[in-house]
Amino acid sequence: MGSIVPAQTTGQAGDDTLVVAALGDSLTAGFGLPAPDGFVPNLETWLEGAGLNVDLVNAGVSGDTTAGGLSRVAWTLTPDVDVMIVALGGNDFLRGIDPTNSRENLRGILEAAAEADVDVFLIGILSTANFGSDFQTAFNGMYVDLAAEFDVPLETNFFAGLVDLGTPFEILEGYMQSDGIHPNAAGVDEIVADLGPQIAQWLRARAQ
Repeated sequence: MGSIVPAQTTGQAGDDTLVVAALGDSLTAGFGLPAPDGFVPNLETWLEGAGLNVDLVNAGVSGDTTAGGLSRVAWTLTPDVDVMIVALGGNDFLRGIDPTNSRENLRGILEAAAEADVDVFLIGILSTANFGSDFQTAFNGMYVDLAAEFDVPLETNFFAGLVDLGTPFEILEGYMQSDGIHPNAAGVDEIVADLGPQIAQWLRARAQ
């Protein structure tokens, strides 16, 4: 799903700034878009507009699977990271990786975060039935099960903000890049408008 984009901060964190690492793949990294139009910068802007003092760290790597996320979670969880958004699994689905393996990789990421005392917001991706109904059930269910196991908030579908914007063809035409996999700038805006309130509520509840 694209070329590698290294982790980077979108701003300068102060003593009272909440540092949020966003661990993910090309959807997090902002593949195919100018940097300011990507998911992480837009989410940071949205949260700041909602009154939150945050600095988002873009730890999205294009092409990454859950195994890749697990392999680099340790260096993503630097001492200055307060909380982490985890949005992985899309490449596992595209490659037909056994959901049992994906589940264990995500569990390892959540365990590493718990050991570092870093709260997590988990974002899933919905599988279709391309690899059969058993795969679909296991893949989609792993996010729900892990969120319950680790008591973390969950949005089951990264693309939930696009679902009600028209027919599948209209969504592809208006909100997705030509590959049909990655959102365009308008799509990112809608995704952030959907996820922003959920993440803001999570951050505020954590601060109480």
